[in-house]
Amino acid sequence: MKRIGICVTAVVFLLLNCGTLVLSEAHENWEVGTEISHITYKEPGIMEEKGMMHGIFGSYIYRSGFMLKAEGRFSAGQVDYDGELQDGTPYTIDNINNYGLEFRGLAGYDFPILKASILTPYIGIGYRNLYDAGSKDPAGYDRDSNYIYSPIGIEVVTDLDDKWSIGATAEYDIFWRGKQISYLSDANAGLSDPENTQRKGYGVRGSIKLMKRGEKFDFAIEPFIRYWKIEESDISAVTYYGNIVAYGYEPDNNSTEIGCKLAVMF
Repeated sequence: MKRIGICVTAVVFLLLNCGTLVLSEAHENWEVGTEISHITYKEPGIMEEKGMMHGIFGSYIYRSGFMLKAEGRFSAGQVDYDGELQDGTPYTIDNINNYGLEFRGLAGYDFPILKASILTPYIGIGYRNLYDAGSKDPAGYDRDSNYIYSPIGIEVVTDLDDKWSIGATAEYDIFWRGKQISYLSDANAGLSDPENTQRKGYGVRGSIKLMKRGEKFDFAIEPFIRYWKIEESDISAVTYYGNIVAYGYEPDNNSTEIGCKLAVMF
């Protein structure tokens, strides 16, 4: 992740001497679009899932010296599982349906830099959900991952001329709490569905955005990367028809998502 951070920082500083930018009066705009990405989820030494995701997103932004933003996205796709059964037997499952949902609220302040750029540091609150529908396989079960976090980041936008602008975003996500629900009853009706609390971790994300102004709508393309690293969860009991038969936890895990967004702004 260090190389990505260096690249985004370099873009930010290279932008500062282009064009002429003037802060306007209070205004608001909407952004809607679609995204495609490749996600890899790993529990090191235990299992790996990877595959393609397709999604839609939207956001509302209000600016008047300060910035307020509400955004959400939904994605769906299929991933392939490569791991092992409880007895250590290697096991694979193909085409597991995955669904992602995320909502974020952000607040920041716009700082003009030199003559062409606006730098916006921001902070906010976010919720992320990833649902892994693995129960179609006899040995599989559904898994529901939930994160509450606070994004802290910097966005810079620079006008190149009267039609084009370019921007970059770098963000660190403070992980507050996670809950992992494992629907073991999908595999065996007598088993409980344990809930494991996750307390430590972090996220990092970054993007570069190229925008073109039109007469009625503006358009943008935005390559991005999102990364999460979550530490081992608390332990919870697993019961079989009400009797405790085991204790389990969610292992250390990480996920990397690389993709591109296409947007219309108005």
